[in-house]
Amino acid sequence: MKQLNAVITGITASVPDYILTNEELSTMVDTSDEWIMTRVGIKERRILKGDQQGISVLGTQAVTQLLKKTKTSPAEIDAVIFATSTPDHLFPSAASIVAENTGIKNAFCFDMEVACSGFVYGLEICNGLIKTGKYKKIILLAGDKMSSITNYKDRTTCPLFGDAAGAVLIEPTEENIGIIDAELHSDGVGYKPLQLKAGGSKYPASHETVDNAEHTVHQDGKIVFKYAVSRMSEVSESIMKRNNLTVDDVDWLVPHQANMRIIDAAVERTGLPREKVMVNIERYGNTSAGTIPLCLWEWESKLRKGDNVILTAFGAGFSWGSVYLKWGYDYEETQHC
Repeated sequence: MKQLNAVITGITASVPDYILTNEELSTMVDTSDEWIMTRVGIKERRILKGDQQGISVLGTQAVTQLLKKTKTSPAEIDAVIFATSTPDHLFPSAASIVAENTGIKNAFCFDMEVACSGFVYGLEICNGLIKTGKYKKIILLAGDKMSSITNYKDRTTCPLFGDAAGAVLIEPTEENIGIIDAELHSDGVGYKPLQLKAGGSKYPASHETVDNAEHTVHQDGKIVFKYAVSRMSEVSESIMKRNNLTVDDVDWLVPHQANMRIIDAAVERTGLPREKVMVNIERYGNTSAGTIPLCLWEWESKLRKGDNVILTAFGAGFSWGSVYLKWGYDYEETQHC
């Protein structure tokens, strides 16, 4: 039997309707549109409003659309994996909630938490499962409700984050397309510079942790910027080199949308022209694990079967990585639905 590759055969995304603009943010914290645009390049972000609205809401919407778009029965799905740092609960998994909401009953489901690197890590996990030959259809979800862990009194972090979830259907193929290679890394030096301190077993919720805003994102921006730029560019260059890809060979680079300065610096180091780089941070902000699938979803109509695509991400942990894939289909093939 020929070697199997895991290939993305469909993609969808879900973003909330509510748009939080820089102008509105400036009424909540000491900031301005000019200050935010100059430093992070974000104009607006989407926020999931309402009581008891967890990330499973966006995940359910994305999977519902994905099943319809790919004409896939819920009974055909073998696994649902959700890359998220903001699950509805510590348990049960958000993946199992989404599966229940969408009628998926024959799949095993679990969440994985690698912060902003979740989608690239998730692709490698799905690739391994597909290569066993046991699994035919896997749904990989990636996204976060970052508004639930954002401190809207902290002017350095609250402009950054938004809410979104993306979903891809992954299937086996014997063609030379799909996930070709992945390079993933972690370095625990990032423990303190980027973390959500409380809410786990080390610092359980208490009056003190709530009063100290320790259930929201803390970030040392200078350290994170330094590591994100160097690691994202290094791993992108590394995966290109070991697959003998030149700048001309790469059709698209999809960087994690952390902030515009990080994207600019990382892209400059790779030498890729800007017209080959997917960027939508201005309209959505940093949606953590959701940024890369959100870009792929928006650019889907421009992607062609066989396109060489490099994905690269950096997140808490520190975690970072890059995936080289050959896109699996032409957009026109999905429009008969």
